[in-house]
Amino acid sequence: MSFSEPQQKNLNPPPENESLSRRDFFSWAGTGLAGTALMDLLLRQQSVRGATPKQNTVPAPHFSPRVKRVVHICLIGGLSHLDSFDYKPSLNKLHGKEMPTDKKPETFFGKVGLLRKNDFEFQQRGESGLWISELFPHIASQADELTLIRSMKADSANHTPATFQENTGFRLNGFPVLGAWLSYGLGCETDELPSYVVLPDVRGYPAAGTINWSNGFLPAQHQGVPFQSEGPAIRDLFPERQISEQTELASRQLLNRFNQAHLERAGANSDLEARIRSHVLAAKMQLAVPRVTDLSGETAATRGMYGFDREETAPFARNCLLARRLLEQGVRFVQLFSGGPFGSPRINWDGHEDVKRNHLREATRIDQPVAGLLKDLRQRGMLEDTLVLFSTEFGRTPFTQSASNTVGTGRDHNMNGFSVWMAGGGLKHGLSYGATDEFGWKSVEKVVPWHDYHATVLHLLGIDHTRLTWYHNGIERRLTNVHGEVLHEILA
Repeated sequence: MSFSEPQQKNLNPPPENESLSRRDFFSWAGTGLAGTALMDLLLRQQSVRGATPKQNTVPAPHFSPRVKRVVHICLIGGLSHLDSFDYKPSLNKLHGKEMPTDKKPETFFGKVGLLRKNDFEFQQRGESGLWISELFPHIASQADELTLIRSMKADSANHTPATFQENTGFRLNGFPVLGAWLSYGLGCETDELPSYVVLPDVRGYPAAGTINWSNGFLPAQHQGVPFQSEGPAIRDLFPERQISEQTELASRQLLNRFNQAHLERAGANSDLEARIRSHVLAAKMQLAVPRVTDLSGETAATRGMYGFDREETAPFARNCLLARRLLEQGVRFVQLFSGGPFGSPRINWDGHEDVKRNHLREATRIDQPVAGLLKDLRQRGMLEDTLVLFSTEFGRTPFTQSASNTVGTGRDHNMNGFSVWMAGGGLKHGLSYGATDEFGWKSVEKVVPWHDYHATVLHLLGIDHTRLTWYHNGIERRLTNVHGEVLHEILA
């Protein structure tokens, strides 16, 4: 069944002799209702983004924003900062020696091997001279666009709670992720697409699945909407079987009759009103999604810049190019996941056994596409009001995960110090902020917890992180809990 703009049709209840047949009604119920239920989750308008009468939050933006949209590249498994963005010459000198410490470092698997030098050579890049390794040669070419934070600190060395904290500020599930908070606070710039879209790794969802883009206790329209990385972007957006235009019209009229009768009995009902709106917006989605996900009109040069011509880069290249197109169409927050679930063989950045082999495989998949996205946004004039985030849940240890007298090939989890980067409007580019100790074990200079990171992201979008709240279980909840300081030193 195809949806047409309902404004162009008479939605008064149909005459009795034009009602649906029993067969057509159940056919429509099995297809149309599934589609409209999906729309209820996918679609939102600025008119429904605000607070409920019980909320006291001040509508955002609270001040002039530096950027208006975000794309977040989320690396699952724990990128080794020591092999990518945090150059430690001391490790070259101390390779094969014990970690000089008074007590045995606490690690996730309890194995503290000997110190290991970086597996990828570092060079100073661009005019800024940022040290970036050969693990990311394409991203390194964009060094002057980057704002590196080399002093991140997490509160968990366990993947799932650490990823929750990265996205929600809390280590427990049940809290809204950053994208959901932005959807709630700023709404969407289009009524044809969701405000928060998720592009998972083609190999599978990350650990904990859809909780990674949960709306938590915020209204359901703020949850992330996953697009498929292969095949049609939205499963079952179109039903398998077509029905006649007359039957479609009759089904709409019948549904409208049910809805109006419900409203007359129950009075104002925001949930029902949102569902009614979803039927109007469904037609727009069925037009917008195929249009925005059709990449055939992109030039060969653009596709080549992203890496469509290489088998290993093509899947993430598609997601990066689709992210740019979604941002162009008014989507507020697009999140790309690099890495799938945990298991064997590994299909994420969790390099316990062999960091060099693991990271080279994963970096090859995303390096050119991410660099292509930065270049594409810049040449289209979009990077000035777009924020690009590149983060991971924690880093990896400077010593290997092996016997105490061995230089192994893998590294354990390290929540004490790691690196992330940002790019885009409102930032000082080509900047390195903060530092870990000489081994890259702990953040020691300008330490950045996730609350400060989130407060800074919200600030760039014109949001005071202390004023974007939702009343839940007797508490005015917010993304930064009761913490958070804006990193003014990285702001332009």
